[in-house]
Amino acid sequence: MTRGQVVTVNGPIAPERVGITDAHDHLFLTTPALPGQELDDLEKVAAEVGEARAGGMSTIVELTPIGLGRRPELMRRVAGQTGIHVVAASGYHRDAHYPAGHWVYDASEELLHDRVRADIEQGMHPDDWLDPDAPPDSAHAGVVKLGASYQHISAAERKRFAAAAAAAAATGTAVVVHTEIGTCADEVIDLLTSAGLAPQRIVLAHMDRNPDAEWHAELLARGVYLVYDTPGRIKYQPDSVLLDLISRLVEQGFGGQLLLGLDLGQRDYFRSYGGGPGLRYLLEMFAPRLRRRIGDDAVRRILVDNPARAYAVA
Repeated sequence: MTRGQVVTVNGPIAPERVGITDAHDHLFLTTPALPGQELDDLEKVAAEVGEARAGGMSTIVELTPIGLGRRPELMRRVAGQTGIHVVAASGYHRDAHYPAGHWVYDASEELLHDRVRADIEQGMHPDDWLDPDAPPDSAHAGVVKLGASYQHISAAERKRFAAAAAAAAATGTAVVVHTEIGTCADEVIDLLTSAGLAPQRIVLAHMDRNPDAEWHAELLARGVYLVYDTPGRIKYQPDSVLLDLISRLVEQGFGGQLLLGLDLGQRDYFRSYGGGPGLRYLLEMFAPRLRRRIGDDAVRRILVDNPARAYAVA
């Protein structure tokens, strides 16, 4: 690992090269929790990423963890074809994404830890560890993903938290946590810090699905980052709610701990699959409205400076 740099699927880069960043998204993903919504077509993904790149996007943090159809080789090809930087993930999701009998339930904490650490230090496993003897891909994971269930963290999830957090602490890698509808955030922080992670290594995702500015300020005061990742998905709330939330937190001095992404984890969200809002939405539609609210410097901080710092190897 190269301390102080951001690890992409095509190698580490200096933080100043990261540029405008979608801090939470998916390019290749398959899960029983979303039947029929697989992201698995290289040409369609490359077309979608190409649109985002043409609009000014420089880096995508791809947060598909072990067991959900990660495709390190295809991520490398998308990066090569489009010129975008892709930061890929190791780690484990919440129980809903693993069917009964999946190896993650029977694996020891030691094995869970070793596989995350191998993804980071040796190269990502090419088929989600279904064939443990397969040689690693040349792409290294640059971030660890974890997931908690709605209003609770199951025993199996806790085991995966402990294993992956230890691997992240040992390698200096940031951890991004799926909070289901923004719940369990304080418990997540407690679990990860007790495992040896500094709060500055923790990124909580989906908190904007519970846009409680007062509570978010309390979480940010603990030193963590929040990645807001629902712009353009009106089924959660209109963008104006998120704009209000960000504006209020920036006014309170937390602009250095906020990140933005889209989390388009199903084909219905990709324009190339016939859906929307598409990867270009963040810069084409949301960022201009945010600039009118908080100004160019604050938006640059959220889109460029914060992710470069959050995802750099500690």
